[in-house]
Amino acid sequence: MSKRDSSWWNGRVPRLAVLALAVCAFGAIAAGCGGDGDSDSVSDAEDRLERGLEEAKQGIEKAKDEVGKGFDEAEKATKEGLEEGKEKAKEGVEGGKSQAEKTIEQAEEEAKQGIEKGKEEANEAIEEAEKQAERYGY
Repeated sequence: MSKRDSSWWNGRVPRLAVLALAVCAFGAIAAGCGGDGDSDSVSDAEDRLERGLEEAKQGIEKAKDEVGKGFDEAEKATKEGLEEGKEKAKEGVEGGKSQAEKTIEQAEEEAKQGIEKGKEEANEAIEEAEKQAERYGY
């Protein structure tokens, strides 16, 4: 090695040592190893995080309960709606049955009247036929 090479190396070592110490010091500060003040703030942050997580869990449980209540109420309303619909259908059937009976009675009455009218017309036709037969000598 020449003298020139050795001077380059001698100047470089101290600079690398200073740089290494600076990196280590920065790493220690960043990691929170700087003292009690930093550890307290980390502890406070952890406490806040834990409280936040607990509140989130409670919120999820409450939401779960509310959803369950909503489903229960929906099921109850559906059952009530079905019962009400069944009752209305029964009323409709009864009303329809009553209307059908009235219509049948009315049809029977009209049929009787038609039969009576048919008998009268038949009798009139018979009488007319008999008159015609007498007139022509049959």
